Amino acid sequence: MKNILIIGAIIFITFVFINNFKPEIGERGAAETGKTLTTPFKYAGLLAKEPETQIEMPVRNLGRKQIADTFGAPRGNDRAHQGQDIFAKRGTPVYSATNGYVWRVGQNNLGGNIVMVLGAGGRMYYYAHLEKHAENLQVGDEVSTETVLGYVGTSGNAKGTPPHLHFGIYSAGGAINPLDLLK
Repeated sequence: MKNILIIGAIIFITFVFINNFKPEIGERGAAETGKTLTTPFKYAGLLAKEPETQIEMPVRNLGRKQIADTFGAPRGNDRAHQGQDIFAKRGTPVYSATNGYVWRVGQNNLGGNIVMVLGAGGRMYYYAHLEKHAENLQVGDEVSTETVLGYVGTSGNAKGTPPHLHFGIYSAGGAINPLDLLK
């Protein structure tokens, strides 16, 4: 059964990439074209792995005990906080908490400047309220715990609050409390 799911995931991801990221060899070159075409297989390999039981702190020089547990706290009348807010000085580097591949680099209304990283077991790691993204960070880039994804800020709905990183983890079953996994 697991093999069927993996094959299905490979086919789905390949379809998405081929239909959404059609590189022009003249513009991006053969190396980038090869990267784009092999990325779905790399993603599928991550889906087949067991998710981590411990991950790195995305903001260095902070301990787990320095983070107040706000997971599940009310946010307005219609939602709960699905992550942890990690407060730090504006511009502090934000590192990937896990090895994986960049799934999305962009913006949204709540998170402002965001990065999403696909990790083992299909977990999605969400980094939000960034001041800015790391220079040259692109979808499909392989990342490690030494990769800077962006910098602590107040973008999105965090304007007017102290600078912080909103760090969320999502699996097929929904949001996971990041505090339970941080080393």
